Amino acid sequence: MRCHRVLTYLRIFGTTMFGVTLLVGISTAYIMGYQFFTTARNHLSFGLYGAILVVHLIIQSLFALLEHRNMRRSLETPIKLNKSLALCIAAYQEDPNYLRKCLVSVKRLTYPGIKVIMVIDGNTDEDLYMMEIFKEIMGWDKAATYVWRSNYHHRGPEETDETYAESLQQISRLVLNNKCICIMQKWGGKREVMYTAFKALGRSVDYVQVCDSDTMLDPASSVEMVKVLEEDPMVGGVGGDVQILNKYESWISFLSSVRYWMAFNIERACQSYFGCVQCISGPLGMYRNSLLHEFVEDWYNQTFMGSHCSFGDDRHLTNRVLSLGYATKYTARSKCLTETPITYLRWLNQQTRWSKSYFREWLYNSMWFHKHHLWMTYEAVITGFFPFFLIATAIQLFYQGRLWNILLFLLIVQAVALIKSSFASCLRGNIVMVFMSFYSVLYMSSLLPAKMFAIATINKAGWGTSGRKTIVVNFIGLVPISVWFTILFVGIIYTVIQETRKPFPESEIIVLIVGAIVYASYWVMLLTLYAVLINKCGKRKKETHYDMVLDV
Repeated sequence: MRCHRVLTYLRIFGTTMFGVTLLVGISTAYIMGYQFFTTARNHLSFGLYGAILVVHLIIQSLFALLEHRNMRRSLETPIKLNKSLALCIAAYQEDPNYLRKCLVSVKRLTYPGIKVIMVIDGNTDEDLYMMEIFKEIMGWDKAATYVWRSNYHHRGPEETDETYAESLQQISRLVLNNKCICIMQKWGGKREVMYTAFKALGRSVDYVQVCDSDTMLDPASSVEMVKVLEEDPMVGGVGGDVQILNKYESWISFLSSVRYWMAFNIERACQSYFGCVQCISGPLGMYRNSLLHEFVEDWYNQTFMGSHCSFGDDRHLTNRVLSLGYATKYTARSKCLTETPITYLRWLNQQTRWSKSYFREWLYNSMWFHKHHLWMTYEAVITGFFPFFLIATAIQLFYQGRLWNILLFLLIVQAVALIKSSFASCLRGNIVMVFMSFYSVLYMSSLLPAKMFAIATINKAGWGTSGRKTIVVNFIGLVPISVWFTILFVGIIYTVIQETRKPFPESEIIVLIVGAIVYASYWVMLLTLYAVLINKCGKRKKETHYDMVLDV
């Protein structure tokens, strides 16, 4: 026992020193600005910090490729599908069309004997349509339903101790004795809905799959995730490849679709190689039920800075698995399609909410670095602090009083994005990934300031979500964007004033003209390609009925 404790302390010390050393090293490389080479008049240079980022991208891509190879090899491993499985669907003011697609896809799942539980967050007459759709799709004679005036943590009006106790027993009997169950309950948020499903199931099944009500599951999605859990008893949770259902409805949804592919098939595939996927997404994830019941109460009662947490449910669920020392994996063989925002404001609010949960869970996750591979510590440091270095770089270049620095910054951002997207196109075998370079503009202009705003308001949870039946528009997300654009605009004005106060060399003019032509040509070519390939393709494919998940 003492030996184990000493070893744990040594691992904590080692991972802490590794993380601190890595952060100090990167910060030093950035601050010192060591350059491997630089051209005359500093038009181009390549430094140590840039080299670190390049090496990171290469290593990340390499391990992602190795993990995809491991996924293909797993096909040869025979398993028996004799473990019990329950699918838990969380629903809140869902668009009827999306809900129907979700439930139709659930009926087509190939895993034998799967139990389906849909919990609706709301029990008013306005929410009743979701229960009716459930009964219509799953079968009027097969669907067991219950309208609950309360939930597990809040009693409804006129609910007595006796009626509340009876309702708890009724929920338990309903879930344990039926295969298709739909429960409407008092509003409490997504975490409350998930808790109801987990609690009602108890330990009656081996695995629990989670799904959102706007998600279409591939028929083999459950089978593929069960395979991963069956192959290794130390894997506590697994996520699948989440693709976008409505990708052709707007430019925002299309860019989200290519970003999703990169996030899952490069970033999470790399994390999966080391068994430390840091977020199993809500639309497609599976956990060992025995583990869930070790932390379900702590997960539900999570607090941060004295407030009960009401977002980041899936990320915290993943981190709870990691905290027990179990691995989390990703498999591209399990797929689904899910809805994503099609308007800029709704996308911005979604990203701000996700950024809040990322930074909050980063702090929680850091307590368990010592239980996992050093890659988990390494990537947390690199990705966690990268936005701060990027903001510092942008402000520095915009306020140095040189127009070329601003243009060079824009060129480098697009060049790096184009290299990454070209690699992704080769890996996916689809030229559509080239448009991932567009996402860099969205990241620099919107997501970067949204991350800073998320940190500033990390303890505020009263906005950012809405049901899909009635979309609520929230303009608060524009505040950080306006501040960020003001800072950059002032920097441009300052630079122009500084440039007019000194002689402008002819060589500088030539470099500016060439750089501007290259930058403009890049946008003309990409926008033309977008108009030809995506707009035309999208108009045809928007009308397609998705019978199963296809990578298109």
